[in-house]
Amino acid sequence: MAWSILSTAGGVLLLASCTAGTVDAGEVTAADRIAWPTTAQPAQTTPPPPPMPVDTTLSYDGEMEQGGWLRGQAPAGAQSVRLDDEELTLSPKGTFFAAFDRDAGSSATLEVTLADGRKISRQLTIAPRDWQIERVNVARTNGGITEAFWQRRKPELDRIAAARAVNADTPGWTQDFMWPVKGRISGRFGAQRIYRGEPGSYHSGIDIAPGNGTPFVAPADGVVTLATDTPFSLEGYLLVIDHGAGLNSAFLHLSKIAVREGDRVTKGQYLGNVGSSGRASGPHLHWSLKWRDARLDPLLFAGPMN
Repeated sequence: MAWSILSTAGGVLLLASCTAGTVDAGEVTAADRIAWPTTAQPAQTTPPPPPMPVDTTLSYDGEMEQGGWLRGQAPAGAQSVRLDDEELTLSPKGTFFAAFDRDAGSSATLEVTLADGRKISRQLTIAPRDWQIERVNVARTNGGITEAFWQRRKPELDRIAAARAVNADTPGWTQDFMWPVKGRISGRFGAQRIYRGEPGSYHSGIDIAPGNGTPFVAPADGVVTLATDTPFSLEGYLLVIDHGAGLNSAFLHLSKIAVREGDRVTKGQYLGNVGSSGRASGPHLHWSLKWRDARLDPLLFAGPMN
């Protein structure tokens, strides 16, 4: 008997018996199938690459005291940055800004969520300030406001709050601030009177008295979010500039405003002129800075007035 190979498919040698002529594959029976052992080749697998290291470098600097600020650089790919309960604005480059209220506590926690979900934190020490306090041996006057005054005042407060909540897309917060005008400082940030043990409101900005009509400029880049065309009851002619990342400047008691709402301004650009509009004892520029709800000291942004 002769054998003829039909197929080796699937690792099985298929033979057919014949005596002569051509073998018909249809004539092959199960008995004619002979298993042909084969050696299985192991699967070729590529080991996974080692995980990429996650950047944990966190850097920051600034004025770490009441009324001060910090700028920082988060690790590459960071998901978020928080200062205590406040989530900070994180730029595409991973930079951020935060600040400390005039009455901030002695410490704060800076926490970063990394790209892989892990968290790193830094405990910040906030230095206290020796505020200018005047103690007066008279009772504080608690005179209420009239309904007629409130009808005028409430829309003004609403406009101010809306202007300071814009959070414009501008890089002013990344810049070193300059003085909007130079002159005698007639009122310091944080100054406060205590009336027989009862504290009055503290001074929320810095007053500069260079002379009536003196022009002033933008301390940093920003967007005009409020430029009044009529004087407000207390602030007079009022201008608000948003510097981005929740930081903004307000300029009070102006005699002239040279820009309009929506304008983009650059550091050093002319904005208007000093005056005494609103409730002011004399010509001066009241410059106040806020980051969200925190009131800040402009002196810690612009530095000594040379």
